[in-house]
Amino acid sequence: MASPAAAASPSLSLNQTSLFHHQTSLITWLKPPSSSSSALFRRKATKRLLPPISAASSSSSTSLSVTTEKPTVHFHGNLIESFESHAGTIKGATFTDNPVERNELSGRKKLFTQDPPWISALFLKGLTKLADQTVKIERKDIDKRKFDSLRRRQVKEETEAWERTVDEYRDLEKEMCEKSLAPSLPYVKHMFLGWFQPLKEVIEREQKLQKNKSKKVRAAYAPHIELLPADKMAVIVMHKMMGLVMSGHEDGCIQVVQAAVSIGIAIEHEVRIHNFLKRSRKNNAEDSEEELKDKQLLRKRVNSLIRRKRIIDALKVVKSEGIKPWGRATQAKLGSRLLELLIETAYVQPPLTQSGDSIPEFRPAFRHKFKTVTKYPGSKLVRRYGVIECDSLLLAGLDKSAKHMLIPYVPMLVPPKRWRGYDKGGYLFLPSYIMRTHGSKKQQDALKDISSKTAHRVFEALDTLGNTKWRVNRKILDVVERLWADGGNIAGLVNREDVPIPEKPSSEDPEEIQSWKWSVRKAKKTNRERHSLRCDVELKLSVARKMKDEEGFYYPHNLDFRGRAYPMHPHLNHLSSDLCRGTLEFAEGRPLGKSGLYWLKIHLANLYAGGVEKLSHDGRLAFVENHLDDIIDSAENAIHGKRWWLKAEDPFQCLAACVILGQALKSPSPYSVISHLPIHQDGSCNGLQHYAALGRDSFEAAAVNLVAGEKPADVYSEISLRVHEIMKKDSNKDPESNPTAALAKILINQVDRKLVKQTVMTSVYGVTYVGAREQIKRRLEEKGVISDERMLFAAACYSAKVTLAALGEIFEAARAIMSWLGDCAKIIASDNHPVRWTTPLGLPVVQPYCRSERHLIRTSLQVLALQREGNTVDVRKQRTAFPPNFVHSLDGTHMMMTAVACREAGLNFAGVHDSYWTHACDVDTMNRILREKFVELYSTPILEDLLQSFQESYPNLVFPPVPKRGDFDLKEVLKSHYFFN
Repeated sequence: MASPAAAASPSLSLNQTSLFHHQTSLITWLKPPSSSSSALFRRKATKRLLPPISAASSSSSTSLSVTTEKPTVHFHGNLIESFESHAGTIKGATFTDNPVERNELSGRKKLFTQDPPWISALFLKGLTKLADQTVKIERKDIDKRKFDSLRRRQVKEETEAWERTVDEYRDLEKEMCEKSLAPSLPYVKHMFLGWFQPLKEVIEREQKLQKNKSKKVRAAYAPHIELLPADKMAVIVMHKMMGLVMSGHEDGCIQVVQAAVSIGIAIEHEVRIHNFLKRSRKNNAEDSEEELKDKQLLRKRVNSLIRRKRIIDALKVVKSEGIKPWGRATQAKLGSRLLELLIETAYVQPPLTQSGDSIPEFRPAFRHKFKTVTKYPGSKLVRRYGVIECDSLLLAGLDKSAKHMLIPYVPMLVPPKRWRGYDKGGYLFLPSYIMRTHGSKKQQDALKDISSKTAHRVFEALDTLGNTKWRVNRKILDVVERLWADGGNIAGLVNREDVPIPEKPSSEDPEEIQSWKWSVRKAKKTNRERHSLRCDVELKLSVARKMKDEEGFYYPHNLDFRGRAYPMHPHLNHLSSDLCRGTLEFAEGRPLGKSGLYWLKIHLANLYAGGVEKLSHDGRLAFVENHLDDIIDSAENAIHGKRWWLKAEDPFQCLAACVILGQALKSPSPYSVISHLPIHQDGSCNGLQHYAALGRDSFEAAAVNLVAGEKPADVYSEISLRVHEIMKKDSNKDPESNPTAALAKILINQVDRKLVKQTVMTSVYGVTYVGAREQIKRRLEEKGVISDERMLFAAACYSAKVTLAALGEIFEAARAIMSWLGDCAKIIASDNHPVRWTTPLGLPVVQPYCRSERHLIRTSLQVLALQREGNTVDVRKQRTAFPPNFVHSLDGTHMMMTAVACREAGLNFAGVHDSYWTHACDVDTMNRILREKFVELYSTPILEDLLQSFQESYPNLVFPPVPKRGDFDLKEVLKSHYFFN
């Protein structure tokens, strides 16, 4: 018999792919262990030999060899230790590693008998483990194939959008010729089909004409008009022009400069992609053998990089093969010529109401003309500029066909490229820049010089926002579609019908005629606004329709020059209207949980608003509990029910919350209901919160909820009360010596929270007296108490002065910091330097306000005056804009810090400046994180660091000292329930 020491190390291998993934030894059972281990073996043991246990085996029984020889037992090493702990030494057990004996055992006659329970348990445990590993591998393989498929689709979306549109028009033309009739098409596609062939032909003719000219007489745009096929160029011109008409025409006109440059930019972007595809795919007959080899090597290199998912490296190859930036002048010249060709070839036809004998009428779709405008009413200073005027027929049906204008910046099917620099990140192939600099070369240079190490936290935050996966909420989209099909004019949707234009009166009375003209102007203005809003809704819905069947999609984010993050896709995104926010939800769902159900109810009350959002949390919960029947009715019968959700300030978001809450209330297990709904936590007058943290004033901190309270403090109500006190005091004065007394008496009953809210909200962002006056004037117009225009203007002036005075009294510390920031900016700008600073996350910010210089470009259409950044800074703008821009950079910093921390905590996160979103079950975690990050941000000496950076950058300038701070303890924020709520 082998010694225990020898028995503890068996090495007899049964199967290379055994269940336990290591060597297993044969076991011969002689007798059961002692009574202490009887729980393992509950029946009398027989003489038997256990065979190999294979991973392929699926039975709980195994074949056993019966022998009359001296029985031996071969245990697996870790099992021996287990048995020794139960029964001490196992008697009659022999361990062997003899290959001869192994062969003899395998050749014996076998019987089937049930295994001891420990064998079955170990077998099943190992089998489960193996199955789990197999499933994980298979799932990973499926996920990889799925991701590769989505990535291929994304690349096609970005690189082949215009080509697909060209092919579509070719197919439609072919169908039209074969069937001898025009296919049934939406309005805008019908127009495009009529314009496509003539425009393509004149572009081809222009390309040939310029190519045959000598270099001396060729047009300035000649080298660039040849860079794309004529059909693709025609499609881009049509779509870009109509896109501009839909998104921003004024009186049916588009400025020539805007149209020409937009078309030029679109052509340049497509040339970059087309240039690469042409070089890498096509072999020209004139190419030398060496050139053909180079192209083949390039193609192989790019394909290899794409196969290995090294998209960034593949893009570098594309960019290196691309063209140099054109510049605004080149873009404007090419765009102007293509615009001119569109004007020559694009026509519209009125409906055929005349008799069959009459000749159909065709009218130019676009006309080039000049408009003259005065700088302000009554001014002798006039400005003349060129516009493209659109025919009224073209505008008539355009808002119904907006969905055909989407090319090509749509949400991504795969996560965006990680940001690595100024133009490295975002979309896979479409031009993407980390900041919207609007042509500011100073800001671009500052960003291009920044290292990844310096700004890695900014890059990380943008990647976090871009990696949040979204999907379309189909139930809400269905409700929107039905309301929109019924004519809109409900739930915040614009009316799909125009206001009728008043008929001219028969009377010749001058006052009546003047009133009629005013009514006509007002009706036309309303119709223009409605047209623009209808186009906007159609664009949003078209994206939702396109993405509704996708499992999920992503929004690449970039920054404005202050450091605030925005999605790069412009139409359907979570920063947009209630329509968009209600239609979007997280792709990942999570169980509500107890806290999630609590926050879902709070969220619904906040969305309903109307004063409910200013109640304590208990008050909001009570509101929801009192309206459970309305909530369930809204969820189950949104269109034909009681429509309670339509009373909410954010109706579509409110309806989405009703749907989830309705599911939870009807479920036997409400906490386990899966929710995809983002829950919002919004700052309380967030700009003033940042100023209160900078100034550490206890009174101001309490006014904006930096201090815990039983219910949320309402700064707008505080200001309105102070305004009311001032007006009451003024109303008691003698009207003869105090002209404001009469105004105070009229306004004293008009002052409320709504009157002052917008002014208070924008005060920290640099609202001027004129801006405050216009804001309050609009609120007074809505009230309708004062009808006389002169009296209304005077009342607005007085109210604005009183409101700003009340703000200065209550937020004295904030005003001191604003003044200090403005003074510093004025000192820097007076020395002809733009104000620049670095955010706490390392992002360089440069204020772009310089006096622009006119740059005249002679084009085939007209002389264009392009505005470009000059060398002289605008002192006034630099001074007034710095305080709000600096605070915006801080709130952007807070949001990005929170985003990264939430990702590290495993949360889904989305941010809308001062509104932070996550799943209902994770709100408590996000609330803790955002408070900790706010305290962390303002625990640093932000203003002192800013002053030091100014002194180091401008050593010859003298700056005032930082305003004194109060004694507010920032850690109080951690305990404030209503800081964000």
